[in-house]
Amino acid sequence: MSFKIVFMGTPEFAVPILKSLYYSDNKILEVYTQPPKKKNRGQKISFSPIHEYSNEIKIPVRHPVSLKTQEEFEHIKKLKPDLVIVVAYGKILPSNFLNIKNSLFINAHASLLPKWRGAAPMQRSILNCDKETGVTIMKIIPKLDAGPILIKSKIKISKDTNCEELSDQMSKLAANLILKAVDLIKKNEAKFTPQNDKNATYAKKIEKSESKIDWNLDAKNIIARINAFHPDPGSWFNFKGSRIKIIKAIEVKIKGLPGEIINKDFTITCAQNAIKILELKKEGKNTMTVKEFVKGNKLEIGFNILNNV
Repeated sequence: MSFKIVFMGTPEFAVPILKSLYYSDNKILEVYTQPPKKKNRGQKISFSPIHEYSNEIKIPVRHPVSLKTQEEFEHIKKLKPDLVIVVAYGKILPSNFLNIKNSLFINAHASLLPKWRGAAPMQRSILNCDKETGVTIMKIIPKLDAGPILIKSKIKISKDTNCEELSDQMSKLAANLILKAVDLIKKNEAKFTPQNDKNATYAKKIEKSESKIDWNLDAKNIIARINAFHPDPGSWFNFKGSRIKIIKAIEVKIKGLPGEIINKDFTITCAQNAIKILELKKEGKNTMTVKEFVKGNKLEIGFNILNNV
C-alpha cells in the first residue's frame, strides 16, 4: 500500500526525512517550503535546502507567503493526501487544514515532547545541559506541539555536542522514525497518546542578544552556550575593538576574576572555573586555532575582558 504524502519543511534538518520518504514505497505529491529569499543586497535568490532538494528529485514545490487563504486551503484539499508530514516548516497550519477529511497531519519534532515545545528545541536542550533529547512523531492539533504522540526515539547529548552535530544526528534519527510511524498508520496500528500539558516546557526562538558571552556565568553554562549557538548565531565577545566568535572551547578548573585572561592559551576565567578557547573566528577573518590567533594578536595575562569597552 502506497500513501500519498504532502511534505512541509524548510531547513537542512528536514532534508534526510524527505529523502527517506522519497525512497520509500510512498508517493510525494508536493512539497511546501518557505518562500525564496533575496541575498547579497537583492542580487541573488536563495532557495531553502528543502526547495533545492525537491528540485533535484523533481517534486513540485509550493512556497506560499501565507497559508491563511482560501486558495491554499482548496489547493491542498484537491491533492487529497493520505498524510501531510511537517518537519520544521516554519509556519503554523490553519485549523481548517487539520479538518480536511481523510487526511492525517503529523509532525516530526526535535525533542522528547512535552519537553521543549516550540521553535528552538535542540538549542534549548544544549543550553539546559540536558543529558538526552530525541525525536517525537505526533498528530498536529491547533495548539503548538501539543498533539497526541505516536512514537518517540531518544538520543544522548554529551557536554561537547554542538547544535550542528546534534541536528545532523537528530535528522538521521527522524528519517528512520518517520518510516516507522508511516508503517504503523498504514497497518492501522497507530496509537496516539495524549501529552501531559503539566510537564510541558517551551523552547522559545533564539534571540541574537543571547549569543553575547556573559563571563559572570559558570564555565559550564558558557560552554553550553558556545555549543548551542554553533554555527548560528555563534557565541562572541568583544576583544580590543574586534568581535571574537568562539567556535570550540573546553572547561578547565582554574580560579580567577570573571573575564580575566590568565595565560597565553587564551584561557578566560568565569564565575566558576574557566574556559580554554581552542578555535575562534575574528570578525572578518576565517576560523583559526588559538595558536594561529596569538601569532598576530597580543594576549596580556591579567587583561579583563569585562573592562574592554
